[in-house]
Amino acid sequence: MSRFKNFIHYLRLDGEVEDFAQIHQTIEKDIVFKGTNLWILVFAIIIASVGLNMNSTAVIIGAMLISPLMGPINGLGYSIATFNMPLFRSALKNFGFAVGAGLVASTGYFALSPVATAHSELLARTSPTIYDVLIALFGGLAGIVAISSRHKGNVIPGVAIATALMPPLCTAGYGLATAQFQFFFGAFYLFTINTVFIALAAVFVSQLLKFPITSIMQEGEKKRINQLISFVIFITIIPSIYFGYGLVQKERFTENVAKFTRNITVYEGSYLLRHEANPSKQELVLVYGGNLLTDANKDALREKARDFSLGKANIDIRQGFSFNENGSTEADKLKLEISTLRSTLFERNRERDSISALFNKGDALVRELNAVYPFIKAGAYAETRMFSLSGSSHRVAQVAFQVEPGKLRNDDKEKILAWLKVRLKSDKVKVYYEDAPEKKDKPVKK
Repeated sequence: MSRFKNFIHYLRLDGEVEDFAQIHQTIEKDIVFKGTNLWILVFAIIIASVGLNMNSTAVIIGAMLISPLMGPINGLGYSIATFNMPLFRSALKNFGFAVGAGLVASTGYFALSPVATAHSELLARTSPTIYDVLIALFGGLAGIVAISSRHKGNVIPGVAIATALMPPLCTAGYGLATAQFQFFFGAFYLFTINTVFIALAAVFVSQLLKFPITSIMQEGEKKRINQLISFVIFITIIPSIYFGYGLVQKERFTENVAKFTRNITVYEGSYLLRHEANPSKQELVLVYGGNLLTDANKDALREKARDFSLGKANIDIRQGFSFNENGSTEADKLKLEISTLRSTLFERNRERDSISALFNKGDALVRELNAVYPFIKAGAYAETRMFSLSGSSHRVAQVAFQVEPGKLRNDDKEKILAWLKVRLKSDKVKVYYEDAPEKKDKPVKK
C-alpha cells in the first residue's frame, strides 16, 4: 500500500502549482493582442507564409516558436473552467481578431507572391485526421500544465511546435488567395481542431487543479455551458474520425500495392516497367514491357490482386512496348533489351535457386536415412520427367544410395522406399543402390 501511495505522490501536480493569482495574471496578459503581441503575431504570420511558400520546414518551425496564438486559446479554456465570462468574452474577441489578422496577412502575402505552387509542407495541412486531435489534446495538456507549474522549463515552445497553430491558418490564407477553397476548408478545419482541443485541455487541467471559480453561476447555466462544450467537441471530432479512417485505408492500399507489384515484377515474359497508384480512388495502373500480354493474362493478374486485398481496386494494365511492336524508337528498343535481360536474369536466378534446393534436399535425405540405416554412406537426388511413346509424361524423383556391401536387406529397401514416398510427397519415386567403394588402408611410412 505504501508503494502505491508513493507512486501516486510522484503523479501529483498540486505540489508544484504556481500561485493562482499569478496563473490568472499570466493567462490574462497573454490573451491581449496589442502592442508587442500584435506585432509578433504579424511577423509570425509572414514568416510561416514564406516557409510554406518556399517549402522550408526550418522557417515554419521558427514561425511556430514565436507565434502568440496559444495565449487566447488557453484563456478560453481557463475562463470556461472558472466560469469567468468576462474573461471568456475578452479571450474570444482577441482570438477572433488574431484569426482575422492571420487570414488577412497570409492571403495578402500569397496573393502577391509570384510562387503559387502548393508544396508538401502546405499540402500536409489540408487533410486533418483523428491523429491531429490527439496531438492537439496532449499538446494542450502539456501547455496548460506548464503554465500552471512553478517549473515551466522549455515546454511552451515545444507545445507551439507540436500543435502547429500558425501553419494551417496561413494555409487557409493560401486557399483564399488562390481560390482553392478545398485547401481553405481543410486547413481551417485543422486549425479549428487544434483550437478546440487545446482549449479543452485547459478546461480539464484547470478543473483538475481546482482553480478558484471567479464568479457565481447557477447550476442551470453551468449545465448549459457543459452541454455546449460537449456539442462543440462532437461536431469537431466526428469529421476527423472519418478522415482518419480514410487515411488508414489509403495507407493500407499503398502497402498492399507495394507487396503486389513486388510479386508480379516479371509475368509471362513481360517486365513491370512502372506502376501508378491512386489511393483516394483505389486505382492502380500497371505498365508492362516485353511479351505482349493477352486479355487472359490481364484477367489473371487482376485475379491475383485479390490475394493482396486489392480485389475492389480498379486495375488498368497497359503495354509500354512489346516484342511484336513495329516502328519503335531507339529508346524503346533499349528499354526492350533491358527488359529482356532482366527477364532472363530472373529466370536464371530461379533455375539456380531450384538447383540449390535439389542439392539441399539430397543432402538432407542422406543424413536422415543414415541416422536410421548407418550402412547408407552416400546418395544422390534428382528430379526428371518420364516420357512414354504415347506422348504423356510425369515427374519422377530418382534417388541413388551407396551402401556398405552385404548390409542392405530386401525389407530395408521396402521401408526406405515407403519412407521416401512420404518424405517427398510423391508416389513416383525410383531408388537405386550400389555398393560403396571399399576404403584402402594407406601405406605406413617407415
